[in-house]
Amino acid sequence: MTRAASPDLPAALRAALEARLRGVSRNEAAERAGVISKTYRDGGGSAAISSESDALAYALARMPATYAADIASLNALIDLRPDFAPASLLDVGAGPGTATWATAEVFPSLTSFTLIDANDALRRLALDLAADKGHQISYERGEARALLARAEAADLVVASYVIGEVSEPERTSLADLMWEKTRDTLLVVEPGTPAGYARIIALREQLIAAGAHVAAPCPHDGVCPLQPPDWCHFTQRLQRSRAHKQMKGAEVPFEDERFAYVALTREPVSQRPSRVLAQPAIGKAEVVAKLCTTDGIETARVPRRDKAAYAQARRWRWGDAVT
Repeated sequence: MTRAASPDLPAALRAALEARLRGVSRNEAAERAGVISKTYRDGGGSAAISSESDALAYALARMPATYAADIASLNALIDLRPDFAPASLLDVGAGPGTATWATAEVFPSLTSFTLIDANDALRRLALDLAADKGHQISYERGEARALLARAEAADLVVASYVIGEVSEPERTSLADLMWEKTRDTLLVVEPGTPAGYARIIALREQLIAAGAHVAAPCPHDGVCPLQPPDWCHFTQRLQRSRAHKQMKGAEVPFEDERFAYVALTREPVSQRPSRVLAQPAIGKAEVVAKLCTTDGIETARVPRRDKAAYAQARRWRWGDAVT
């Protein structure tokens, strides 16, 4: 069985980020992180990140949760495809290199890392962090579609918290280009909001029509059976370091990152089990779980009298693939 990667930042990455905070006012960095986060929420993307200190503040505040969502999505993928061993990565909208660190953690088979992003401050930080790790990466700065058009195809293409930064027409052409550059698997991760889910579903439908197959989280290639106001999203808990808490102005030692994702493959995955869509209710008499199945949304009720099944269902968690 493939070992799931930890959602917490690798020690080397956390240490590298915090080392760059020495001599920097943490209060000022936290203020900048707050401004940048608001800009993202308001649809401004990375426009507010223009300096080395901006890039560091952003990375300290957002990199841990983004990394956790990327790892959770990758863990779901390798749970279904334990033999997948990509050699090359194309990280679209790479920012400080969060998805690159996550994929390197999950896939030791990776030897080629290509990153693209329009933000020079984030690019410089990503290159510094990669040098600390010893990764040999190629990081091109510029508009995503132009860079994608001339990029080499890769075994694994990742777009993490990116497609929400572009307009709908741009998103459609970007999705086509990303799929064109995907030799094997495309992973797209977005915030776990109704809007983030809607972007994932639109891209999913577009690329299924172009011949893609869903590996995760869906157990089928059909239309999503969820009806508004419901939406498909998952949650990943991560531990907050002291610096992370300072950047977020938080006291709680953990954070729950909600995210939506889809992993699309060139060839259909042979085994696509049902997916747990919310935290199951574990009672003395039964376990009740909301599942997405090949036949649509179902409520599974596993009675305690079925001891083996009940014991198994008690271990189900939100986001798990289950039979």
